[in-house]
Amino acid sequence: MKISTYLRLLGLLMVLLPTFASAQLNGTYVLSGKVDDDQHQPLAGVTIRIKSTNTATVSDKDGKFSLTTNVKFPYTLVFTYVGFQPQEFEIKNVNSQLNIQLITQNLLANEVVVTASRREEKLLKSPVAIEKLTINALKQSPGASFYDALENVKGVQMTTTSITLKVPNTRGFNSPNNFRFMQLADGVDLQSATLGVPLGNAIGPTELDIASVEITPGAASALYGTNAINGLSNLFTKDPFTYQGLSFYHRTGLNHVGNDNLGASLLTEDAFRFAKAFNNKFAFKVNFSYMQGKDWQSDTRKDQNPGNLLTANPAYPELTGKNNAAYDGWNKYGDDALAGSNTVSIKGIVVDGVARPNLTVARTGYNEVDLVDPQVHNLKVDGTLAYKFTPSLQLSYTYRYGNLDGVFQRGNKISLNGASVQNHKVELKGKDFLVRAYESIENTGNSYNVKPLADNLDLNHASNATWGTTYKNALTAYGNTHGGLTSANLADANAVARAAADAGRVEPGTPAFDALKQTIIGINNWDIKSSLLPNAPVTGGAALWQRSHFYNAEAQWDLTSKVKVVDLLVGGDVRIYQIIPDGNNFVDFSRPINDRNTPLADGTFGNDVYYKKYGGFVQITKTFFDDKLKLFGSIRGDYNPYFDPKFTPRLAAVYSANENHNFRFTFQNGYRFPSLFEALSYVNNGRVKRVGSLPFINDGLGYLGNSYTQASVAAFNAAVKAAPGAASGTDATALANRNLLEVADLPKARPEKITSFEVGYKGIFADSKVFLDIDAYANRYDGFLGQIQVYVPNGTTVGTDAAVLAMLDINRDPTTATATNAASQGQSRYRVYTNAKNIYNNYGSSAALSYNFYRRYTISGNVSFNKLKAQTSSDIFLTGFNTPEWSSNISFGNREVFKNVGFNVVYKWQEAFLWESPLVTGNVPAIGTLDAQVTLRVPRYYASFKFGATDLLNKRYIQYAGGPTIGGMYYASITLDGLLSK
Repeated sequence: MKISTYLRLLGLLMVLLPTFASAQLNGTYVLSGKVDDDQHQPLAGVTIRIKSTNTATVSDKDGKFSLTTNVKFPYTLVFTYVGFQPQEFEIKNVNSQLNIQLITQNLLANEVVVTASRREEKLLKSPVAIEKLTINALKQSPGASFYDALENVKGVQMTTTSITLKVPNTRGFNSPNNFRFMQLADGVDLQSATLGVPLGNAIGPTELDIASVEITPGAASALYGTNAINGLSNLFTKDPFTYQGLSFYHRTGLNHVGNDNLGASLLTEDAFRFAKAFNNKFAFKVNFSYMQGKDWQSDTRKDQNPGNLLTANPAYPELTGKNNAAYDGWNKYGDDALAGSNTVSIKGIVVDGVARPNLTVARTGYNEVDLVDPQVHNLKVDGTLAYKFTPSLQLSYTYRYGNLDGVFQRGNKISLNGASVQNHKVELKGKDFLVRAYESIENTGNSYNVKPLADNLDLNHASNATWGTTYKNALTAYGNTHGGLTSANLADANAVARAAADAGRVEPGTPAFDALKQTIIGINNWDIKSSLLPNAPVTGGAALWQRSHFYNAEAQWDLTSKVKVVDLLVGGDVRIYQIIPDGNNFVDFSRPINDRNTPLADGTFGNDVYYKKYGGFVQITKTFFDDKLKLFGSIRGDYNPYFDPKFTPRLAAVYSANENHNFRFTFQNGYRFPSLFEALSYVNNGRVKRVGSLPFINDGLGYLGNSYTQASVAAFNAAVKAAPGAASGTDATALANRNLLEVADLPKARPEKITSFEVGYKGIFADSKVFLDIDAYANRYDGFLGQIQVYVPNGTTVGTDAAVLAMLDINRDPTTATATNAASQGQSRYRVYTNAKNIYNNYGSSAALSYNFYRRYTISGNVSFNKLKAQTSSDIFLTGFNTPEWSSNISFGNREVFKNVGFNVVYKWQEAFLWESPLVTGNVPAIGTLDAQVTLRVPRYYASFKFGATDLLNKRYIQYAGGPTIGGMYYASITLDGLLSK
């Protein structure tokens, strides 16, 4: 889709505009007034809106407001402000006296939400669990940014992969590149399609432009389509007609305080917003923010391949702990012994005069902190032009740009360096319809993949075979000069052998290392050339080069006024991903599956690839028994050309015993088509090719029915190496252990399906001082999508002698015949996206309680429980529930403990849990942190000051295995809001 397509779309909208604009009114006038609280103090920031229109404004620092309109009398003004009861006031003529007093109410019970049903409804009467953070709630959060406030929401688990990248999730199956939780900003999907990571806080709204956030835990596929089966967050920005004027924001923070390699580091963020409306017809806004600082670093040195594992050396008790020759660190690359890569097998080891089995030795590799620059930045720019044809009909165009550094994880860690995403959005919105189209454009800048960088740094020094030979010779020489290898000197001998094999390789902190690193990350080819000799030129690279687009168009129409019998909402959407082949990440339909790395004559890597989906929904609601019972029914259909059409129903009921007590029940299905990366990836990442799930990829590679599982190959090789003496590693021993090899027998990929049941209650007690929100859910996942590594025997089929021999250790791949071993064509290794064979059930509950116990003092808390039902049989891959069973938050605060001064304190806790992923599997310790802030407002100067800290006590922690270590962040900020608003 090119610019010409947008021009055609705009032309179509302009043709339609006369029809929509036929009701335009004449006679403009100005309403004005003043809003106070129940202590007769002026209220700044109150929203004043003409009911059933888009016309609105906000009060200034003195509580005064003015509103330009041409709406005919009579009509109703709605006054809303967080912490106060909403109030409606009928306007009969221009001389109406508008001196309004709002009554304090610290709870959100009467807030209106739109995400749950794609139309406005009271939060109390939503058919599904939903949470809302208003602009003032975000300001009162002790989080360093508004996005940090999401961590305090009931049921939300936040994963921080970088200061610039935070990924929310709800109800289990968490991952750093969460494809199951959708993030929207004013209706635009913030998922970076080809990078495979949500970028909500990196390219979303600025601190000054955020108006509110709505979060729907649990499946939202019935209305929002695929990629929303775990939940959805919706960020709403400020309307330029309502929020006018100039605003500035500055924050200075300090992190890496205390026990940290970087030492105390400054983090700064600056932002401004300017919005202006003209005669309530035309308005614009512009936003800018820039953040820079030192990122959290991933430097946990835990060994995930201890010596007792089959992939290490259980026959060598001397080489355990710090002496482990097959060490595979959490945040180290190039030492991938657990995956069976980057290792050598040393034969003929004699210790204390007794022959030992083959010794597995991992390459030394490099730590992540030496491969990734901690200095990061995040630039965000956006602008909106809006025109009102009538009070309820508006056309707008929004441009959004984000540029960032940081680290994120999919199969491996990716270091982003100057990556950018742009959005163009055109939207026409009326009283009962919405038409929206947008484009997302990605450019990864100078980003790179950390694993092939480490691999190629080592391979530039020596191939695995050469390195292994040097290691063995040094080990033998040590034994010769020390009277033989013994249990007492074996660890020292291996240390000497490793030093000899590594002699001459580039070391971090040296000019040679920096120069070679820059060379490798500038090469757009991840293919590893294992035949490199010492000092040979680099032939493998690590550059991440992606320049892809996706296009989305959608519309919805509320037909309630036409049908009248029921409330009827219909909608549809289409999405097209355009992949520009880069030689590394994705397949190219125009070329053989194994031939997409060599540039064509024109410098490209083949034809663009398109991945499409189409969808539509119908939603009906009806009330009964004097509006006490409200029934919801919807069905959505989605179609992807590679799969059969899928239909997603949702049935819900809300029973309101009275306005303060509401019960709900919801049943829904959800489907998730494979994401772009899961469907079409083809990544030659080291010796393992990561491949997508679409059938034609298997047609070219043949892994579905002709492969062995990685776990069985590891067990097989361990048994072959464990044979005593000369039998270790021979063909005869291999064939004798063939029963250990397990055929993968992978299923043909299909969409992931969730079936969800949810019950809940929202209620208000004690004269609106207590708000209680409880929900419980049960989910059933069928066809869970994940990754499994398999081994394909080259030139033969599983079950044959040749296939068994092809599974032997890595340094026989490929090999020629020897006295004890036959020739082999070796193996090909694939990490395949496919469906789990088991059905998975998880269930849980969460509860939140807010108590406004004295004046404006409020204590709030929430607790969440999530559990994965145990399986009776193992599956082909680890599903990775990656969620603590219990987590909770408790907060205590007062937005105005005395005039213009407020505070808030939050304690967050979650228990320890197991994190499983293809990169790192390990236990995440329990987390308990204290956040706090104090706010000082100076209305006379439109200013507010905020002093606070997250993790106030600096109790360092990780949120996922292999993730960064996070510590205290101490900050001070100043905001000037509403300048030049008149």
